[in-house]
Amino acid sequence: MIDRCYIEITNVCNLNCDFCPKHKRQNRQLSLEEFNLLTDKIRGKVVFLYFHLMGEPLLHPLLPDFIRIAREKGFRTVLTSNGTLLDKAMNLLSSLPHKVQLSLHSHESNGKGILSEYIDKLMQFAIPAAEQGTCVVLRLWNQGGRESENEQVLQLLEQYVQKPWRERPDGYRLCENLYLEFDRKFEWPEARKGDASHSVFCKALHKQIGILSDGSLVPCCMDHDGDITLGNLFTQSLDEILSSPRAKAMVEGFQHHRATELLCQNCESGNARNSFRGKPKS
Repeated sequence: MIDRCYIEITNVCNLNCDFCPKHKRQNRQLSLEEFNLLTDKIRGKVVFLYFHLMGEPLLHPLLPDFIRIAREKGFRTVLTSNGTLLDKAMNLLSSLPHKVQLSLHSHESNGKGILSEYIDKLMQFAIPAAEQGTCVVLRLWNQGGRESENEQVLQLLEQYVQKPWRERPDGYRLCENLYLEFDRKFEWPEARKGDASHSVFCKALHKQIGILSDGSLVPCCMDHDGDITLGNLFTQSLDEILSSPRAKAMVEGFQHHRATELLCQNCESGNARNSFRGKPKS
């Protein structure tokens, strides 16, 4: 069983964050028929379905429907968003996913808009979502980068959830089902010549996969441009793609702490954390 699949329902974003890479692919979003087809292909083989890879999921008008459909098919759904469109997507409260991850550091990265208004928009959604049982994680993944707004963010959050907050290894539990998480700024890998000799381990293709908006299957959420396209789920089965020579070579390489792909040779997740991107929690 694969732990998680990152599905890109749109590769278009409404922001231009400096920490996020830009893809060279054609702008595209999944239709209802395509989403049904893709989720049928991985049904019973994936536990968590993450609405995330490139793009802002809240831009897709069918997101609430997609979450309901995925839940009905047995997936535990997770939404990752910059949160700027939440005021236009409050209907999402009627079809909440298992977990919502909101990247607060996107505001600082774009350098526009009023921070207090942004936080208010997030909290008007986050608090009722948490009260309904959805795990909501407010992320400040900018350690080692620009952190100029962090103290102000904490002060603003206290206006909505009074301290004391319960300390955790990676941040705070603000209240039931609502968390604030810190992490360092992530460096996305590039598919360029790297050091093939150093020890690398990754759970790609074993515990995680990614599906781009054109149906391409990639090994993980780090392959933002489809550099390691292993097949296409619109026309192939998951088993067929995972049993391809290229996919099998990747898995075997990781078992021997080798990276067979250039992108993997330059990825700090495999080199530094030996895990998934960042510290995603299920």
